[in-house]
Amino acid sequence: MTAEASNDLDLDAVAQYVAGRLPGFDGPISANKFAMGQSNPTFLLKADSHTYVLRRKPLGNLLKSAHAVDREFRVQSALRQTPVPVPQMHLLCQDESVIGSAFYIMAHVDGRNFDDPRLPDLSVSERRSPVDEMNRVLAALHDIDLNAVGLTDFGPPGDYFARQMARWTKQYKASETQDRPAMHRLIARLESSLPEDDGQRTLVHGDFRIDNMIFSPDGKTCRALLDWELSTIGHPYADLAAVIMQWQMPVGPEGRGLAGVDRDAEGLMSDQAFIQAYCDRRGIGRIDKFGVYVGFSFFRMAAILQGVLKRALDGNASNPDRAVKLGKLVPEFAEAGLKALDQSPE
Repeated sequence: MTAEASNDLDLDAVAQYVAGRLPGFDGPISANKFAMGQSNPTFLLKADSHTYVLRRKPLGNLLKSAHAVDREFRVQSALRQTPVPVPQMHLLCQDESVIGSAFYIMAHVDGRNFDDPRLPDLSVSERRSPVDEMNRVLAALHDIDLNAVGLTDFGPPGDYFARQMARWTKQYKASETQDRPAMHRLIARLESSLPEDDGQRTLVHGDFRIDNMIFSPDGKTCRALLDWELSTIGHPYADLAAVIMQWQMPVGPEGRGLAGVDRDAEGLMSDQAFIQAYCDRRGIGRIDKFGVYVGFSFFRMAAILQGVLKRALDGNASNPDRAVKLGKLVPEFAEAGLKALDQSPE
């Protein structure tokens, strides 16, 4: 992940707030803004003694319950001593008067980030390791004992997919900037085809993909899973389906998928191999109607990207140019969601 110099952060205000609250944090400080992190602007902070990362809510009018940096801080703090790797959390500030929005400061995790699931910077023989490690982290996440980490109240009870459909349909309609017939068809079909609640309740990340992970230089070990804004208590198949959904998208910086890639020749896992490895790690059998979960993942991501586009048009996006490009993918995600439903019995 690269960071660019930024004037979007009041460094004096940050330094004054942190003084005396975070041992070892010594000024003066500088800040570079990461290009990634569309939802919550993220900055690399450099102080005399240490390097940190600051993550804040965006400015402007925000959708209710979105950009929950306090939830990000809580869940990562809870997971610190578990098999799920996360950065060390240092400080949460919910006083919006300090820099204009809530923010938190965490340790900077040095390592390697893969923003392309084709893993072009690795040799063919090296590519399986980070994908298998990704699979391990996902299975470990869903095996977390919620009681042990104090997160039993991190999400409401009840049918996760029904709840998510209601939430993202509402937020999509609140941010819709033009009529998207495919999205309306997808919403209607999902509402009639999602499986009944089977009672599974685990911690879910909500945006699980390889570019939200920091790896060791050789790519074999995940050092940190990042971007927990959408995390909650929910159904584990939502995270698993999100990985498969991402891989079905076009290759390149916008789609960041594997569509059309000869994965066997390129040393990459097939969808089925990834799903099977996950099931083996968790000791579960075949997942029925998996295409419906993939269709849901396409719908939710389309709704998220519509919100990114709306913020760009309103002048509140972290990276306006990239936000507009991502927003143009909304119809493509909707059509892909309909295709996933066509491939799964409803």
